[in-house]
Amino acid sequence: MTKTTHRWSIAAAAVGVHISIGSVYAYSVFKSPLQQALGWDPLDTAWAFSIAIVCLGLAASFLGPTVERIGPRRSAQLSAILFCSGLAVAGLAILLKSLPLFYLGYGVIAGIGTGIGYISPVSTLVKWFPDRRGLATGLAIMGFGFGALIAGSLIQWLITHVGLNMVFFVLAAIYGAVMTFSARTLAPPPKDWMADVLATAAAGTKPPRRDLADLDSFATLKTLRFYLLWLMLFINITCGIAIISVASPMSQEIAGLTATAAATMVGLMGLFNGAGRIGWASLSDHLGRPMTYTALFIIQIVAFALLPGVTHPVAFKLLLFLILTCYGGGFATIPAYIGDIFGTRRLASIHGNILTAWAAAGIAGPLIAAEVRATTGSYSGMLGVFVAFLVVALLASLIIQFNIRSIRRHAQQPSSPAVTQLS
Repeated sequence: MTKTTHRWSIAAAAVGVHISIGSVYAYSVFKSPLQQALGWDPLDTAWAFSIAIVCLGLAASFLGPTVERIGPRRSAQLSAILFCSGLAVAGLAILLKSLPLFYLGYGVIAGIGTGIGYISPVSTLVKWFPDRRGLATGLAIMGFGFGALIAGSLIQWLITHVGLNMVFFVLAAIYGAVMTFSARTLAPPPKDWMADVLATAAAGTKPPRRDLADLDSFATLKTLRFYLLWLMLFINITCGIAIISVASPMSQEIAGLTATAAATMVGLMGLFNGAGRIGWASLSDHLGRPMTYTALFIIQIVAFALLPGVTHPVAFKLLLFLILTCYGGGFATIPAYIGDIFGTRRLASIHGNILTAWAAAGIAGPLIAAEVRATTGSYSGMLGVFVAFLVVALLASLIIQFNIRSIRRHAQQPSSPAVTQLS
């Protein structure tokens, strides 16, 4: 197997890990069965998912250096152990009818495993694909999005055939096998890999552009562009999660959809979320990451502004699906963007720090949507607030472009200090 062929097996392994941990986004399928079987309140069951997302973001941030130190294979295996152990503990909690134990298993342990599994394959792919970073990371993160779609049907089938008491144990076994097999394939590229890619480019392919800098995770915290990138991701996720959280009632209020039609639309939103991850990330290889993010925000500003006045059901759905592609695209493009401007040497750590925006947005998005809806009395007012947020994100995306250009110009001057020392 050649090195070029081998890197696609690495990409397939990354998808395997992400499809497994992406099942956490199918948690809503468990809500009604848990409430009916155990008598837990809707708020009780909702907290398990919130805890999992917060632990995901915190684990990605604080354990990024550990992922870099022990390597992708051991990191992915650690993710498998924690994620599947968490599912097994959640299954035990159901047998014991213990809500705190369920929070510990599904929320804390599985959430930490998800955070480690999210950053490890992605940082590896960025290093294997310096010439196609967007495509490679888009594939993996698309797997995370589609993992929820696959898990939703699987969980429903398992609940029917093996019962709620056993479903978490079966899922732990299935995902444990997939993640362990995938982990065995993951490996960092050889030291001469970039030279090989450049040699191939010299033979006729456009060479990948040199990274703007090569910084460690602590040094990035001293740069303006780290905080701009964090803000851009936070707003993109906040607006996207808010739309997802109110999509069904909003479509019924504005476009007059029936409850059944709205439910079908919500199901299709997952497909566009996943398609946006691979589509926008691949496009970023050609447009460049800064221009891609700028386009994402311009499209969303227009779409959010138009939504309140669109009463035709088909047009309303198309706008909503377009927003979901941008939401997914923001997730998938960010790892390649980080590699472009901070280098890949400590990418897992930096990516983890940036993903704290996900944890924050996971809490802020639904809360802001609910509060603004209650205050204004309509979804139109809520959408107007998010347009303002997206304008801020657009300005941040333009500022970061000026910042990058300024650094590149300064680095080209003979008397300038090394680019890694610039902010």
